[in-house]
Amino acid sequence: MFDTVKLCLKLLSYPKSVPMATLVSDNLEEVERSITKEAPCHYVLKIQSFSLLAKNGIEKYESGEFQASGYKWKLILYPNGNRSRNVREHLSLYLVFADVGSLFRQGLEVHAFFRFFLLDQSKDEHLVVHDAKEKNRRFHRLKHQWGFDHLIPIRTINDVSNGYLLDDTCVFGAEVFVTKETRPGRAECLSVVKDAISCKHVWRIENFSKLESECLESNAFFSGDQIWKIQLYPKGRRYGSGTHISLYLALEDSSTLTDGSKIFAEFTLRIQDQLQSRHIAGKVNHWFSESSQESGWAKFVSLAYFHHTGAGCLVKDVCAVEAEVTVHAVASTL
Repeated sequence: MFDTVKLCLKLLSYPKSVPMATLVSDNLEEVERSITKEAPCHYVLKIQSFSLLAKNGIEKYESGEFQASGYKWKLILYPNGNRSRNVREHLSLYLVFADVGSLFRQGLEVHAFFRFFLLDQSKDEHLVVHDAKEKNRRFHRLKHQWGFDHLIPIRTINDVSNGYLLDDTCVFGAEVFVTKETRPGRAECLSVVKDAISCKHVWRIENFSKLESECLESNAFFSGDQIWKIQLYPKGRRYGSGTHISLYLALEDSSTLTDGSKIFAEFTLRIQDQLQSRHIAGKVNHWFSESSQESGWAKFVSLAYFHHTGAGCLVKDVCAVEAEVTVHAVASTL
């Protein structure tokens, strides 16, 4: 069964027809025409008062969606030609893949053979129009519309003797047959940052000795279009537990990373010597990803040295931690 749409308008006269010839389309290569007694099996668009489309300023008509070969489609009709493609004196008709979102989300490609129909109401037969050279067309995220700029001359369709326009009513149709569908394998894009800019963030931790949290976290800060934070474990973590201060750089929101994407960053973490500026620092490169959201040192500085009054790490119960982060590259899935 097929879907049917009616568009009801009124009457306006047109000049006599000229003979129909083989035409070259800008959207498809060459038009091939044939005659059939069979009706289109997927969609029918019936337009009443066809001549009033232009008079009422309707330069483009977009049909409702219809199902064919497991996908949703629609037709776009330009009754006086697609002016954006400099079409004159011809009717333009296109087939559109309706669910464009799936083409983007899934990277879907659909190969389809399609035919347009125009009913000769006098003889009860159809003019069939399709691409003469390439049977299948590829619908994908960069190209989800195919059709004919020059489907048929307007003078031909308005010539009553051709039977296409009777009582100012015409009937179009479409058939769509999917021959192939593909979903590409995984793909990745690596973007290396030119002249990457380093970002510094200083975190002052007051009342350090009174804090009881196992892990302290700084306020979030930006570097390389990413949001970061510093994590400090006052009593150590993992193999530094009980003996060292543990210090890490971490992504603040890993949900911004899609599956397979990652960020290459160079960073330095410092615990400042507030007395003599002999800072304790560690520098490293790391690929941050959904499965590796932090990097740093479980044994950054020993607890004994950190709490020593002459070390300058803890002055008036205040600790100052600095992060310097430079994002050099971002890899993302396509």
